[in-house]
Parts: sequence; C-alpha cells; structure tokens
Amino acid sequence: MRLIFVNRYFHPDISATSQMLSDLAFELAARGEEVHVVTGRQRYDDPAARLPAFERRLGVDVHRVRTTRFGRGRLAGRAIDYASFYLSATLALAGLARADDIVVAMTDPPLTGIPAALVCRLRGARLVNWVQDVFPEIADRMGVALARGLPGAALRSARNWSLRSARANVVLGDRMRDEVRSAESSARIEVIHNWADGSAITPVDAGANALRGEWGLVGRFVVAYSGNMGRAHEFETILGAADLLRDRAEVVFLFIGDGHRRDWVANEASARKLPNVRFQPYQPRERLAASLGVADVHLTSLPGAMEGLLVPSKVYGILAAGRAALNVGDSAGEIARVLDAAESGYTVSTGQSAQLAERIAQLASDPVLCASMGANARKAFDAHYTRDIAFARWARVLREASGDRPS
Repeated sequence: MRLIFVNRYFHPDISATSQMLSDLAFELAARGEEVHVVTGRQRYDDPAARLPAFERRLGVDVHRVRTTRFGRGRLAGRAIDYASFYLSATLALAGLARADDIVVAMTDPPLTGIPAALVCRLRGARLVNWVQDVFPEIADRMGVALARGLPGAALRSARNWSLRSARANVVLGDRMRDEVRSAESSARIEVIHNWADGSAITPVDAGANALRGEWGLVGRFVVAYSGNMGRAHEFETILGAADLLRDRAEVVFLFIGDGHRRDWVANEASARKLPNVRFQPYQPRERLAASLGVADVHLTSLPGAMEGLLVPSKVYGILAAGRAALNVGDSAGEIARVLDAAESGYTVSTGQSAQLAERIAQLASDPVLCASMGANARKAFDAHYTRDIAFARWARVLREASGDRPS
C-alpha cells in the first residue's frame, strides 16, 4: 500500500495526535508499506521550532508545509493558522496523491477530511478519516458563532460529504461512533481505540520513582492531571475538591502539561490560595512512565456536552501505568465505561466537588483498594488497549480500504 497521512503535528512533536500518528506511521513503514506524512513545521510545545521541510524518519517520508504562527492563545489567530495549514497541506497532498493511494486525514486541524476528500476525488485516491474530534459540533457546544446558523450548517454538510466519501471513518469509541452515525447515517464507521506504549509505560513503584524526590512528593498522596488542559476540559470541579482537601497535608494535586486553560487553573489556584496544587511542564516521552507513575490516582475530565465528540487519550497511558483514575464527567460516557469495565476507578458528575473529594480521601485512606484498582487498570490495558491490538485493527481497515481482503 501507498499511504499518505495528513495531520498538523508529527514526530518529534509530543502532542497526543502526533504520538498516535507517529506510532502508526512508523509501524506501517516497518511492515514494508510506503508511508508519507503531510504535516506542519512547528511543534505543539514549541511554536518557534523550525522543523525541516522534508526528511525521512524510520522509513517514513515527512513532508512539512509552511503555516502562519499566531499560536493557540486566541481563536482568531488559531483560525488563521488552521486556514494556512489547509491551503499548504492541500497543495502538498494534491502533488503527492496518486490513483489508489490511501489518504488518512486526521482532525488536527478540524475538518481536514474535507479538503482531503476533494483531493481524493480529483486524484482517484481512497480516503480514510481518522476522527479524533467531532467538528463542528465541539465548536457549536462551546458557543463558537461560526459553528452555528448557516455557516455551521455548511460545515456540517461538507463534513458529512467527507464521511460518506471515505472508505472508512475510524472513531475512538462507542459514544463517538453513535455521534458520527447520527450525523451521517451512511458513513462506514470502525471503532479503534487510541493506545499507549505498554513496553515503555509500565507500572512504577512510588518508592522507586526518582521524580517523587525531584518534585518534592515523597510521602504524599498524589492526585495528578496529566496532559492537555484545553478549552474542552473542565477544572472547576477538580479545584473545588482541592479546596475541600486543603487541610489534608498529605494530599497533593499535581497538574502536568500545558494548554489553553493552564494559566486559568494556575491563576485560580493562586486566587484561592490553595497550598496543595502544584504544576510541572510536559515531560519528554522517555520520562512518561515515571511521570505517570508519580501519581497515586489520576484525574480525567470531560463535560457531558462533549461526550461522544472526543475521548481524552490520557486514559490509555493511565491504564498502562497501572494507576487508579477518577473521572469527572458523564457516568455513561466513554471513559466511565472504560473505568467501570476495568474496575479501575470511579466517575463523579461535573460540579460534584464534594463527591470527588470524598473519593480522593477514600483512596488516600485505603492503599490496598488504590493498589488493587491500579493492578486492574494494567490488566485491562494488556487485554484491550495495547499498540499491537490497535495496529492489527488498523492493518485490517487499511487493507480493506485498499480493496484487498485482510490476510
């Protein structure tokens, strides 16, 4: 197969979509497929970076296009950055794509599947949409005017055409499958969960974790939020629980990562004079096992309005690290289902800070229960969410998209 992936970020970038794409692209190249990636020249964690326009990495041909660099701070600047990527990437894809190629369009930036579908139609290539986020519904539910009224209807119509045009639309869970199917009933949908590298991320005993000493966390019960602190995530409930537990000196809330709401979280913690909230930046991938292993229990958060529209990929790293998790969100949501099936955590409704604080206090007071949930997490990971499982499903989807029967 000749495969062309399109996404704004790729290795060595460490953002979630970049890591998923990089893993899959390198694996397919190692299996002998011809793999190209059309991506940007920036890094999510370093907008000033200037990555080379072309390079070959581990058998993958990486074509990096120029874009504007307004950054993520303001929606207008982000929209311009998106538009410049659409234009540059579409031109690059049109120059690369040939008849019967498979073009895999991701959703960073949103709706990349629309120009990808146009190029596939013109070149006779075959489209696979890899739906990490469902747009414009996310923007609509966040109150973005462009996603409503006539502009929103036009975007949905074009997006649905892309879904219909695709040989397959890969989504991240059952709730997302239902959301996409309700938007376009004729779309061919496959569920493939994201994953983590279970050989690199393994359970690390707290006593043997050097980061505990480096970050001043020895002897503490660490409640961690690790990853993107984006617009679609909810932190009010978590900070409310931190406020209620401010007198529990052994309990520390640790935020690891960055994102649009990181400064808001830091400012709010400062305004409340919370002594139990700390911050660390994104950690390099080689320290991810130690970083995730710093926590006794991890936090995930997703407002109910966002259920079915995205799935925080951090949950797979949490499972691989063998840690219990507390999910703030819909009790019938995707993460809640994963944690319930694994018996590795609890879900608390958005706004229920007191209940979240009670769950944290329960786990802090019962290390046997906390450890048991962590062991269950790793068992569930090994059974359902490894890279090998995901790669096998992707290989089948791509072979069927190419017109061949799966071997």
